Amino acid sequence: MRKAAFIYSRQLEKYPYPPDHPFNVSRAKRVRELAHSTGLLVAQGRTEVPPSPADRLVLKKFHTARYLHALMTASKGRWDAEALTMGLGTTDCPVFIGLYDYAVLACGATLTGAELILSGSADVVFNPSGGFHHAGPQRASGFCYINDVALACTLLAEHKKRVLYLDVDVHHGDGVAYAFYERPEVMTISLHENPAVLFPGTGFEDEIGSGRGKGYCVNVPLPVGTYDEAYMRAFEAVALPLIEAFKPDVIVLQLGADALAGDLLGHLRLTNNVYVDVINHLLRFDKPILATGGGGYNVDNTVRAWTLAWAVLCNISPGLATNARATSARGDITGRPGTLRDQKTPVTNQQRKSVLPAIETTIETIKARVFPIHGL
Repeated sequence: MRKAAFIYSRQLEKYPYPPDHPFNVSRAKRVRELAHSTGLLVAQGRTEVPPSPADRLVLKKFHTARYLHALMTASKGRWDAEALTMGLGTTDCPVFIGLYDYAVLACGATLTGAELILSGSADVVFNPSGGFHHAGPQRASGFCYINDVALACTLLAEHKKRVLYLDVDVHHGDGVAYAFYERPEVMTISLHENPAVLFPGTGFEDEIGSGRGKGYCVNVPLPVGTYDEAYMRAFEAVALPLIEAFKPDVIVLQLGADALAGDLLGHLRLTNNVYVDVINHLLRFDKPILATGGGGYNVDNTVRAWTLAWAVLCNISPGLATNARATSARGDITGRPGTLRDQKTPVTNQQRKSVLPAIETTIETIKARVFPIHGL
């Protein structure tokens, strides 16, 4: 039986982003409520663990002291031109009271999960309040202020672990990719929408790392309209052989749900059945998994997807007695009655013709550029 830890605290509900901002911190609360109401939260082998705020000395393993000071000062309502150059006070990364406390606690939740894995107290961990993969050492970006996943990978690597970072958010996990761009002890694999049409505009196939890290940064851009079958084709052809060759000691999984059909900021056509397939593949490596949330701007779809992911991580059948259900006007995703899974969405011939050739080209490009480095 897997030892599973769900990281959560009501303190995380105290610091909402501004009301008109796309990022909704209530998602984690709703995942916790749905998991509790369906009997998924606490049972034999499963525990709920409160986080501790990340220590400043740990934060400085990735972020500069100058940036952390600016973030703390801005959180109190004071910021200047220098803070703006750091991305603070922008439309994407607004300043609000309690910002620093929220970011440090959300990061601490992911680091708490990493510590549980290092101590052997947990085999799988999920922090739905984490996944802030865009933040840089001295810059807020893409709704992200403190890069909890980069810090977790750093902590694990410091303990001599080979870390596989897999990012399935619709946006490129740029902050993490560039943190380890020249380092081989952390392999980053990011599957995301074509960066030519979506923020942050990075994550093309030719971005493969440099120096000792060459071949350890893997980017899989996906065309608009990518659907489940096409996505899994890319994942199984690219990610699985590389994970097998890398032989990680631990897997860090950023589970952004904005790749789902109907998301407000993405243009892919996935259902949450993809997350089931991806997680099941990862579990077969029999390595600890530290999973976090991430993007996801259709809140109902996101909550259902993350609750489903938690169930699969815990080795529980996703066919549950629940009325969890959501519909998206853009994506027309509907939950199957009596289960957390989405109904399958139809795929048109035109969609196949536009998506599959692009994905096959990407697969061949990565195989040519990256696979030989790993003896594949």
